[in-house]
Amino acid sequence: MAESRGAEVDPSRQQSLRYFNLFRLIMSGIFIVAGRELNLGSEHPSIYLVGSVCYLASILALGFPDAARFFGFNRLVTLQVVLDVILLTVIMWASGGFRSGMPVLMMIMLAGAGLVAEGRMVLFLAAVATVAVLAENGWRYIADGTPGDFLQVGITCVAFFGIALVARLLAQRAKYNATLAQARGEALVSQQAVNERIIRDMRDGVIVLGADGVVRQANPQAAALLGLQRIEGLMLADIDHGFADCREQCCGADGRMMRLGAARRLLRCRVMEADTEAAVGGDALVYITDFEDIQRQMQQLKLAALGRLTASMAHEIRNPLSAVSQAAELLQDEKRADMQARLARIINDNASRIERMIRDVLALGRREQALPEALPLAPFVAEVVDAQGLRGDAECAVFDIDIDPALTLAIDRAHLHQILDNLLSNARRYCTGKAGAVRVHGAIGEDGLVCLHVRDDGPGIEEALRVQVFEPFFTTHAKGTGLGLYIARELAEANDATLELRPETSGAHFVLTGRSRP
Repeated sequence: MAESRGAEVDPSRQQSLRYFNLFRLIMSGIFIVAGRELNLGSEHPSIYLVGSVCYLASILALGFPDAARFFGFNRLVTLQVVLDVILLTVIMWASGGFRSGMPVLMMIMLAGAGLVAEGRMVLFLAAVATVAVLAENGWRYIADGTPGDFLQVGITCVAFFGIALVARLLAQRAKYNATLAQARGEALVSQQAVNERIIRDMRDGVIVLGADGVVRQANPQAAALLGLQRIEGLMLADIDHGFADCREQCCGADGRMMRLGAARRLLRCRVMEADTEAAVGGDALVYITDFEDIQRQMQQLKLAALGRLTASMAHEIRNPLSAVSQAAELLQDEKRADMQARLARIINDNASRIERMIRDVLALGRREQALPEALPLAPFVAEVVDAQGLRGDAECAVFDIDIDPALTLAIDRAHLHQILDNLLSNARRYCTGKAGAVRVHGAIGEDGLVCLHVRDDGPGIEEALRVQVFEPFFTTHAKGTGLGLYIARELAEANDATLELRPETSGAHFVLTGRSRP
């Protein structure tokens, strides 16, 4: 009992019980006041009167809120319906039996109990009503010898169970729908609160504009961008004359750039017409974006990128300049004409390479079209390696070249020079320095493409850093700028080739893959 008393009761069930008690109270009043006119209590008037008064007393005693707290809600409902069945059976017996109409009233009571009670209790109440009606009809048949109408009584008893079950199912369905509606209402309120918070914290201004040009709603950022405390209820054209034709001039995804508000900030205004099915009177949404902050941020990013690009260019130019300087020093001491010609050629080639390198780095943003040609890989790689190993025979021995002389690669000459220079410089920096530490070899892949491999015997690249090696400005070298491999891959893709890092247990293994012919 304690559990039933303290349990939380659905307010809808409490409300249904109040209406149920009101109906019972009205019926008991009719029994007392107009029972004789309705031909009730004709056989036993005194018993009818006592039964009607007891019925009214039970309703008054059990209809107060204190009764629910004392008995518990479910027990109270059961007690009320059981008393209804018993007292209505007494009234039925005093009024002539089954044909007095009391079974119909019992059906109404069972229907009300099905809406209020829970679980299998409705079946118990239907069973109590069935036993009571059958007992009254049987007693009348045995005691008075009155012929019993057991067929109609049986149909009525079956109806007791049917009405009780249907009422209970309807109550469960109504409760489910109410719970679902409440849950959806709470979800809608929560979603609305989230949406309001998002709109309130947006960096862009959002204005709901009515068909009459009046601001219906606006988030705080919109008022702040326009230099006002509050703009709801104001005519948008009165806030700034630039809004006068905003519906026609600012529609679309790009909108229109204007200087608006008291501070004359540079703002982008976009107008999106609301859905005609959901909008009332042609509402529109006005989005205001502060482009002054965006322009400042873009300028800062451009300056930072320009500084890094300048540093990268200095990094890339350092290697050919070193080769030029070293060749010039050797040229001063060299007396042989053939060696002088070779050194002069190296100087000219590296000077030209510097010019092309600057052009290629600056062309990354413009994506200038490459001019691929079928370059013989063996002599070309040998030339690049020869420029790398100008410091002596020991330095040249670090590079091991194994390329078929007939192998060609369709690529721009300057681009391949820059790609190889990056790959060979990195390999030389991280290799052990032993003979053959950097291996360069070419082969035809299974797909018929030419693969140029550059592999070193250094410590390799950590697994966590492999996905970042081609990202711009990523570097593990103290003096690097992080643009070498990024530029190399961009130049490879400009020639319809690919540059990738192969997984290796030791050393770094880069592969340049492309077609043999343009």
